[in-house]
Amino acid sequence: MAYYRRLGEVPDKRHTQHRAPDGSLYHEELMGEEGFSSDSSLLYHRDSPSALTDARPWEPPAEDYRRNHPLLPRHLRPYALFPEGENGVDAVTGRRVLLGNADVRLSYAVADEPSPLYKDAIGDQCVYVEEGEAVVETVFGALSAGPGDYVVLPRGMIHRWVPSGQVRLYCIEAASHIAPPSRYLSRYGQLLEHAPYCERDLRAPAEPLLREGRDVEVHVRHRGGGTVHVHATHPFDVVGWDGCLYPYALSVHDFEPITGRVHQPPPVHQVFAGRNFVVCNFVPRKVDYHPLAVPVPYAHSNVDSDEVMFYCGGDYEARRGSGIERGSVSLHPGGHTHGPHPGVRERALGLEAVNELAVMVDTFAPLELGEGGAACADPDYAWTWTNVRR
Repeated sequence: MAYYRRLGEVPDKRHTQHRAPDGSLYHEELMGEEGFSSDSSLLYHRDSPSALTDARPWEPPAEDYRRNHPLLPRHLRPYALFPEGENGVDAVTGRRVLLGNADVRLSYAVADEPSPLYKDAIGDQCVYVEEGEAVVETVFGALSAGPGDYVVLPRGMIHRWVPSGQVRLYCIEAASHIAPPSRYLSRYGQLLEHAPYCERDLRAPAEPLLREGRDVEVHVRHRGGGTVHVHATHPFDVVGWDGCLYPYALSVHDFEPITGRVHQPPPVHQVFAGRNFVVCNFVPRKVDYHPLAVPVPYAHSNVDSDEVMFYCGGDYEARRGSGIERGSVSLHPGGHTHGPHPGVRERALGLEAVNELAVMVDTFAPLELGEGGAACADPDYAWTWTNVRR
């Protein structure tokens, strides 16, 4: 995010001496993307961020992907993966993988316990808070997150989730960086006037988060699997930082929808982009106002992409009668033409507004079913356009 911030104590000039009150040098760390060629921040630690005392293997949440074969549209019910009253789950080790490919992994978690310290060394994360509240503690400081918030966490940044009660999370875990679409940005990185959100809508940590401790464990997901690193001192020891790379939150309720006289295509709903995938959201809005408009999506073929919808609020008109409800996840794969369910187009005529809330991920490589997705799949969804049950 090319939007400069400065927090806490930093020296006047980068890569120069920055001393603690006792005269010792703080440890400067550059966290940067694309090999010193993209956004970065400089962090100043009390102790060395490199000092480890131990390491051991760790198995991240299982993926166990299987092909979507035979090719079918799918309806997943992730609420079923977390029975009511089940406790003792955290937002990192408790994730259940729904769908994924080499570019992105989609997981769901219902958590009520603090997570371990965690570092995703594979890519950025974009976590949508469906329900509940949590504090995301990071090496940059703390972020408060609640219903409707996207929390964007850069690759390689140590953090942990601390729920207040129970929190429901939809996790978009990339193998790349996640950022605003380039068409929303000036050539220098400012969000433009036509963008559906701006810098004022982004919330970043407000003050350093200083913790004490020794032999502190950090769970690391990396390209070789998973490892627990034991740090000599607590990694949350940053007295100050500045730069353009940091965690931030954006509320879906601050996204300003783009509407038109006739039905607008999904790219107008885009909020973020990653490598070979995009993230869109559908929010409450006025709909098409041409006198002959049909204010629901027309049938469309995903020639180049798989489409995943997470229905997280309101009433999604185009899927009425299909069994989809709040908490559902649908997969409409490339190779299948999907459109409104029977009767929906006629019922929608004259509609002036919709009260829907959904997060969409479109991928440009086929998605496979994760272990969680296979465990909560509705076997009848593919036949709901013809009202047939197999």
